Amino acid sequence: MRPDGRQNHDIRPIIIEPDFIRYPEGSVLYRAGDTVVLCNASVLDRTAPFLRGSGEGWVTAEYAMLPRATDTRSDREVTRGKQSGRSQEIQRLIGRSLRAAVNRGELGERTLAIDCDVLQADGSTRTASISGGWIALVLALCRMNEQGLLGEWPITNQIAAVAVGLIGGEARADLDYGEDFDCDVDLNLVFTGDGNLIEVQGTAEGRSFSRDQLSALLDIGWQGAQQVMTKQREVVAPRLEAIGLEMP
Repeated sequence: MRPDGRQNHDIRPIIIEPDFIRYPEGSVLYRAGDTVVLCNASVLDRTAPFLRGSGEGWVTAEYAMLPRATDTRSDREVTRGKQSGRSQEIQRLIGRSLRAAVNRGELGERTLAIDCDVLQADGSTRTASISGGWIALVLALCRMNEQGLLGEWPITNQIAAVAVGLIGGEARADLDYGEDFDCDVDLNLVFTGDGNLIEVQGTAEGRSFSRDQLSALLDIGWQGAQQVMTKQREVVAPRLEAIGLEMP
């Protein structure tokens, strides 16, 4: 039994508040246990510079933590004058993951910018950002569809992410901060709705791990991702149904 009473395959309780901010085309407050991330999706009337003239759109992401998202205050990165390597790496992961959800040829020369701001951090903030960011992305595209800006519906995949770890030889899904700190192996997994993998980020802490252990982590990660996807569908499916569309 884990410190919070969960079974190894169980994720933390997820609470999703859509339309949390009035102004973005898509907005979600995403809670996974004590990790809280605000995900806003904005539609910009320009594509990436290298795609100009192609008719193709782009999906990108930015990631940041509030100064007091953790138990001690951190300076804002803008105050330091430089974004941290960690933030750059995480926002590139979010962008890569969400681009796998979209047929960008249907966007026109527009950019969907997903801003993920961590309000409170208790582990797995990057995976919460991806899972919440996908919802914000879909809500923004629903708005575009209502405005007649889309020819064909561009969402091709449901995307969910989960952090897993090996602790005392046990594979566990959706690590909180304490588990992440203590784990022997840490993986961040990004899945599509049909169980395929978009990204595997992982490392061993102090000792190597076997292929069997890797398989166990992948299996429990998929169990966790399916639970995340169920919560995503509760928010997104009614919106899609209202405009005559179905989940991918």
